[in-house]
Amino acid sequence: MNTDIDAQLFEAAEAVRKRAYAPYSHFTVGAAILADDGKIYSGCNVENAAYPIGNCAEASAIAAMIAGGAKRIERVYVTGSGSMPTTPCGGCRQRLREFAAPDTAIICHGVEGEPLMTTLGELLPHSFGPDHLDQ
Repeated sequence: MNTDIDAQLFEAAEAVRKRAYAPYSHFTVGAAILADDGKIYSGCNVENAAYPIGNCAEASAIAAMIAGGAKRIERVYVTGSGSMPTTPCGGCRQRLREFAAPDTAIICHGVEGEPLMTTLGELLPHSFGPDHLDQ
């Protein structure tokens, strides 16, 4: 555990979670990514009345990372409402896999409870990723 960087990631995820747009579920989520360029990129969930076209926090953070010029995810922190750890949805686990190795640390936190320290491989075992498409 890297407490200094995890504290920075938590602060970034929480700051953006407070700006999430969740008028339908009322479940706000923030995500912060430490990228291979050493910078932290964050994103929040953005809901839409046509439910399938909303954005998850992790997808928003990945988009910010790519827009910022980084290519790889080194560490992820996800925060959500409540006491249960907020884990990435199935789709976001696959999105993270595109830019992160299975051993990438992911901290999942319901801010009223204790964080869960896990890896992408534990959240998405036997995953399919870019390395399967040897080019």
